[in-house]
Amino acid sequence: MSSSCSAALVNMYAAHHHHSTLPHLRFHISNSAILMTALLCFNSRTHCFLMPPPVLGIYCCTSVYFKTISKEKGKDCCKWIGVTCERVTGHVVGLDLSCSGLQGNIHHNSSLFSLSHLQRLSLSCNDFTGSPVSSNFGRFVSLTHLDLSFSNFSGHIPSELSHLSRLVSLNLSAYDKPYYLRLETFSLKRIVQNLTNLRELVLDGANMSSVLPDPFLNWTSLTHLSLRDCRLHGQIPWSLLLKLDQLVWLDLSGDNLVGQLPKVHSNSTTKISSSLYDSFNKKPEPAVLMLSQLQQLDLSYNSFTGAIPSWIYSLPSLASLYLSNNRFTGTISKFQYTSLTDLDLSYNKLHGQIPISIFELPNLSLLSLEANNLSGVVEFDKLQRLKYIWLAYNHLSVRLNNFSNSSWLNLTIVHLSSCNISEFPYILRYSPQLESLDLSYNQLQGKVPTWFLDGRKDTLSYLNLSHNFLTGNIEQLPWRNLKNLDLESNFLQGQVPIPPPSILVFSISNNQLTGRLPPSLCNLTSIQILDLSNNSLSGKLPSCLGNFSDSLSVLDLRKNKLVGLIAATFKKGNVLRTLDLNGNQLDGPLPQSLRNCSNLEVLDLGNNYINDTFPNWLETLPMLQVLILRSNSFHGPIRSPITRFPFQKMRIMDLSHNHFCGPLPKKYFENLLSMMNVQGDELKYMGEYYYQDTVVVAMKGSQLQLVKIQTFFTTIDFSNNAFRGKIPKEIGKFKSLKGLNFSHNYLTGSIPPSIGNLTNLEWLDLSSNMLVGEIPRNLADLTELGTLNLSENRLVGSIPQGKQFNTFENDSYIGNFGLCGYPLSKTCTTEEAHPSSFQGEDDLEQVNGFDWEIVLMGFGCGMVIGFSMGYLVFSNRKLDRIVKNFGRELRSKLLK
Repeated sequence: MSSSCSAALVNMYAAHHHHSTLPHLRFHISNSAILMTALLCFNSRTHCFLMPPPVLGIYCCTSVYFKTISKEKGKDCCKWIGVTCERVTGHVVGLDLSCSGLQGNIHHNSSLFSLSHLQRLSLSCNDFTGSPVSSNFGRFVSLTHLDLSFSNFSGHIPSELSHLSRLVSLNLSAYDKPYYLRLETFSLKRIVQNLTNLRELVLDGANMSSVLPDPFLNWTSLTHLSLRDCRLHGQIPWSLLLKLDQLVWLDLSGDNLVGQLPKVHSNSTTKISSSLYDSFNKKPEPAVLMLSQLQQLDLSYNSFTGAIPSWIYSLPSLASLYLSNNRFTGTISKFQYTSLTDLDLSYNKLHGQIPISIFELPNLSLLSLEANNLSGVVEFDKLQRLKYIWLAYNHLSVRLNNFSNSSWLNLTIVHLSSCNISEFPYILRYSPQLESLDLSYNQLQGKVPTWFLDGRKDTLSYLNLSHNFLTGNIEQLPWRNLKNLDLESNFLQGQVPIPPPSILVFSISNNQLTGRLPPSLCNLTSIQILDLSNNSLSGKLPSCLGNFSDSLSVLDLRKNKLVGLIAATFKKGNVLRTLDLNGNQLDGPLPQSLRNCSNLEVLDLGNNYINDTFPNWLETLPMLQVLILRSNSFHGPIRSPITRFPFQKMRIMDLSHNHFCGPLPKKYFENLLSMMNVQGDELKYMGEYYYQDTVVVAMKGSQLQLVKIQTFFTTIDFSNNAFRGKIPKEIGKFKSLKGLNFSHNYLTGSIPPSIGNLTNLEWLDLSSNMLVGEIPRNLADLTELGTLNLSENRLVGSIPQGKQFNTFENDSYIGNFGLCGYPLSKTCTTEEAHPSSFQGEDDLEQVNGFDWEIVLMGFGCGMVIGFSMGYLVFSNRKLDRIVKNFGRELRSKLLK
């Protein structure tokens, strides 16, 4: 080995040794250490291999270790793992540092770049934390293979890579966030122009949104091209593909490509080989000829439309075809060749029957057709060669016969949701390798078969039997490595079965379970989602529920019969995102340990017997978006915030049906930023892949359950309390608000015109208050308003006309004797139509010399005081006469 090459390696190890005192073993490729050229290999490395191995959470590594540090290989660096030397000269020609736990930055003056004879270099699967790809990589003029993938490089891909004219393989794949590479058209042109020998190009995750496809047209040497998630957009450059006639692998998935795949015609001047030509009954299409070597085609996760063109069915070498998550329509045609092993057409709009020819493909091992509009009967005995099958969410019926042979030994994934299956597939008895089974949304009846419970104890990791008609008790769950179990919406009885410690997701909601929550739940230390909602579970909450799993993100126990206090053991550092205890019989105050749930997004404690004041300490939770305290015994005023920016992400706030009193919380209304910002209308939901948050809200006069919560759904419901005073004008800042309900309180003053700024408002309920004045005219401009209730107030004047107000009926205004105009039968006189010119708001708030603010100031917070002050002004008889003028409901409030 030359002294310069050894010095370069020495420098890297010396840099590692310099940082060896760090608690997390770091390997910085830098030039900060002293060169030790007197030694072939850094003789202090004996200290390095005694260090503990680094920890690096990168998914592309099964293990992480310093390949080049080897105690057994002595001082000859050419014998180190990951180093390859040329036999005669001793020059380092290969360096593989993939998955080595490297961290830090690669500086321009790094000794790495002195290895001028390198032919192969891999730094993949390390962590360079946003370091740019140095232009000095262009100095490796002998390089044939360069792999910098999944190492958190960022910034522009340097045009100096075009100097690597001998390069055969280039892999710059990246994670999308927070680090990613960007490729500009200028750099691409230079790279294409000089890298004429390149055969493999992988740029997954690089930002190519500004790149034009033209430079690719001259890259005819490519056999593997992968541009997954590169932010390409627009029409796919088909002229590009037809020129790349050596392609074996093409991946354009996860981009923003649109349009139809072309139906190419046979008028091309493409040169046709006789052997290929003879295999067709008619002259083949040019796309087939040009892509005749293509083995894998991945166009998934785009927006392609139209039918799948016929030339795709005729590619003679095609082994893997992935067209999922597009908008393809039409029927599935027959594949002309039998080379196909993987076929994924899921999540499109294909219809018709599955052609028999698919089940006759001799090498097919993966078939995914789920989430289309396919129909017909599938004979399951024709699928014996398959390992992976997804047929869910179509209009299919799967016919299962009782096979008793060994043809299903390789079956690994079976997803047959919504396939009209009425009994457990007996073939599963002969599938010892089964890892994932989904039979949800079928017609399975009776008990789970004993033979199914006894088999696959070590292999099964995913099981979904939800939404069937299963009955009986499941006393034990024998699968030792089970990670996801969904038994939701059946008729299972008995106590909660305890899954194995390996479980991550467990849902047995909507069944008929009884008994107490078993303490053994506290042994599920890895669980992330626990959903036992909608059963008849009783007893107290185990005190461990707030701290038994460091991974628990969802705890859903709503609609049971649980009693007692909420366990006050939510420890710091927990990752709880959703806590839903709605619809139980829990009492006592809220545990202040909930403030430790800094990741909490949904807190639903509605419909219990919790007795406490408003928990303003919840405003310290930075992620809280949904707060449901509905129908409890919360009481007292809502005091001023204790933080500068409270509840900034709050989107659903329901304090209704409690005993809150005092003025509406103006200071909070000034800070609910998520309600002020109008978000995009992209359809997204709160929740995770295996769990969707669910809440019940009072919407448009009815109690409705939101099975999924849209991320732009915002509501405020403070109804049925004892709030008094005026409606703050700040409410008009909530531009994204969908629903507002202040009904059944003691609110006074006029309706603030600022409510007319709530352009997304769909329902507004201010009924059963003591609001005065006219209805603001600009409310008629709320084009989304579908439900309005202003009844049982003291409003006067003419009702605004036009637009949405023409759709509201009498019920919206009943009990306001001063209102006139459509839809009421009472027409408006001149004085009634414009009462503000005759009477001010202060006058409207007084009746017979009585100021209603004096009476209402005590309601809810001090009934005796407020009512006593009323007696100083008038007698009970006079009070009764006045109350009759403003509705029977108000009378019941004052005299109950």
